[in-house]
Amino acid sequence: MNLRLPLWAGPLAALAVTGCMAPPAPIKPEIPPAAAGRFADLPVATLDPVPEDWWRLYEDPALDSLVEASLLANADLRVAYANLEGARAASRLARAARLPTTTIESALTVDDPGNQPGAVSVPASDWDIAATASWDIDLFGRLRSGALAASADAEAQAAALDGVRVAVVADTVQAYLESCAASQAIAEARAVAAAQERSLALVREQLLAGEVSPLEVSQAATLAASTRAGIAPFEAARANALYRLTTLRGRPPAEARVDGPGCTMIPRLKVPAPVGDGTALLLRRPDVREAERRLAASAARIGVARADLYPRVNLGGALGLLSGGFDAAVSPLITWAFPNQGPARAKLAQAGAAEQAALAGWDVAVLKALREVETALAAYDAELRRNRDLGAAADEARAYARRSAARVRLGDAASLLQIDAERTLAAARLAKVQSDLAVAQAEVALFRALGGGWRSGPQAR
Repeated sequence: MNLRLPLWAGPLAALAVTGCMAPPAPIKPEIPPAAAGRFADLPVATLDPVPEDWWRLYEDPALDSLVEASLLANADLRVAYANLEGARAASRLARAARLPTTTIESALTVDDPGNQPGAVSVPASDWDIAATASWDIDLFGRLRSGALAASADAEAQAAALDGVRVAVVADTVQAYLESCAASQAIAEARAVAAAQERSLALVREQLLAGEVSPLEVSQAATLAASTRAGIAPFEAARANALYRLTTLRGRPPAEARVDGPGCTMIPRLKVPAPVGDGTALLLRRPDVREAERRLAASAARIGVARADLYPRVNLGGALGLLSGGFDAAVSPLITWAFPNQGPARAKLAQAGAAEQAALAGWDVAVLKALREVETALAAYDAELRRNRDLGAAADEARAYARRSAARVRLGDAASLLQIDAERTLAAARLAKVQSDLAVAQAEVALFRALGGGWRSGPQAR
């Protein structure tokens, strides 16, 4: 029994045998051993894992509600989520390209022979229907590599979405803490200003009694006016923080004037900050995961570029009723850019360079993540120590003001001593409030660097 094959069957079989190529494996980035260890051993931090909802460490229900509202309605999150949906659709499209594509076509024609000379006036109709199929056999992994690249791109976009969520949570917490700090500073400044106004009134009475000169009155009046002038910037800072809080929740900033949080004291962490270690950080940071997925996508695109060096085989066929009869056809289509493969090799070199750039980008992301955490830890520790010293200074300033006032009342010192003491007390109290804000900002910067909160809360829609 003799079996005769079409002329194209031999080359096609040879391609099938020699051409099944696996997509190239991505470069495995290596983490330096020192990067996987613990961070600087400071009393402000522990090796406990970073909680996903780290903002709940403040134990402030108002803050919890604001963060949840921002995660639900933030406009930047909606943009990032739409970009993720687009990347996932592109991944589905790349996977679907590996399957055969089919189409069904039909046509109905009516012939009127009455208009033809000598023809019988009987209309005739023809109905044609056919199904066509086309399949890219993908012998050299072009479509497989493209699907892997699209999938890695979608995973990178998911990591980018997590990065936006980290930023939204950190911005919300920071704006809330700044509004609390501004309210606390306003209260402190107003209390100091009120005390200075009382001192000014007392000095003016002493001037009328001839006990002091106009010099003491001018100095007391200058001090009181300077303290009052410091209230306005705090009010502006509070308004700014409230406007940011409102827009982070996807609402017009004007609503902050009637619906702002009533926080008057800065929340503080009641325990040392949990920071984990370097290994957990690199698994958690969205930008590191995004860089790793970009590297995988670049490696897959090398497979796409390499496949262009070899023939592309597309198998097509048609089956149907055409012109009143049954007909079927199957034929391959082979395309191959040969012998001029310069463009294909240039694309392959370009894809290789892109992979090297993605690998360097991963290194940059790793080093940046480690540096930011170490820097944030050092800044947090330093500001906490400074805050303790400023608290001690404020306590001493209160004692100084109390003792100087007593000496002035006893006539044992001039009024200038009390004015100087009040100036020192005002500066110490406001410096302590500003340091409280700096401590809170350092805490937020630390958790932002740690990539906390990237899997928490509902996604914006």
